[in-house]
Amino acid sequence: MQSESTKTERIDSEMRNIIEEARVILPGVQALFGFQTIAVFNDRFEDLAAHAKACHILALVMVIVAVAMVMTPAIYYRTCRGHVTENMLRFTSRMIRGALCPLALGLALDMFTVIYLATEGMPARMPVSIGASVGTLTLLATLWFLIPHRAHRQSR
Repeated sequence: MQSESTKTERIDSEMRNIIEEARVILPGVQALFGFQTIAVFNDRFEDLAAHAKACHILALVMVIVAVAMVMTPAIYYRTCRGHVTENMLRFTSRMIRGALCPLALGLALDMFTVIYLATEGMPARMPVSIGASVGTLTLLATLWFLIPHRAHRQSR
């Protein structure tokens, strides 16, 4: 049986690891948000079709959701300092993992926007843009969800 102090140390250590993971992810997500924001001030953004602009705006929203989810564990930890619980660990871990979903969607949507802009004048513009977006989403889903899920299942 694990002593109470050992359990508390383990929980605190796990929480610090979650916070560290958030610190690693957050700068990249924030940089992406910055680039997304700047894009709307680019002259070529005005030339985009309404559906491509809508994709970019939806991508921006998805990245904001991801930023909020990545920042939540640190805020939660700061607010509850000294009272880390198993439930808090589960919640904050889900926030970090869950943030990857809107991030992947945001990246895929922006991939559509970029490819759509870059293939102006091509006859297969729309299918190429959709294919790049779906390919991006498939790649990220495989690397961030499928492979880790299989590894976790095999380790049991």
